[in-house]
Amino acid sequence: MRPARLRLSLSGLCLVATGGCSLRGAPSFPVVGAYFPDWMVCGLIGIGTAVGLRVVFLLTGLDALLSFRLFTYVALGVIAALTVWTLVFGP
Repeated sequence: MRPARLRLSLSGLCLVATGGCSLRGAPSFPVVGAYFPDWMVCGLIGIGTAVGLRVVFLLTGLDALLSFRLFTYVALGVIAALTVWTLVFGP
């Protein structure tokens, strides 16, 4: 009796966890005949922005003033990625 109840509980939990998934498929767009997810492009743009800002900050001497460099550059990359996601792929 217990394994059946556990199986039923796990099935219900899986249904609740996947309730937000849609049947439309993954958001993607064609690039040179292949479909790439939008999040991958936004992530690459965020990484490029963080690296570019690191170079600019090093050249201007602003990098020496930062106390939490890793967190600063990660935050700047995430802000850039989310901005691109919102402006390009948002509703």
